Amino acid sequence: MPFVNIKITKEGATPEQKALLIQGATQLLVDVLGKNPKTTVVVIEELDTDNWGIGGETITSLRKRT
Repeated sequence: MPFVNIKITKEGATPEQKALLIQGATQLLVDVLGKNPKTTVVVIEELDTDNWGIGGETITSLRKRT
């Protein structure tokens, strides 16, 4: 049973966009690895930009500079 964990920042992905991510990740595992879509689990985690960092800085701080 494949398990896919997609992590995105909490910035307003719509339910429709999330559904497309789930469908697309599932189909990718079907196409590439021949996995059964009925047993493929996809979880989307939305993280606050304060809880995600790159290069020692939070995403919140980085985005304030741009």
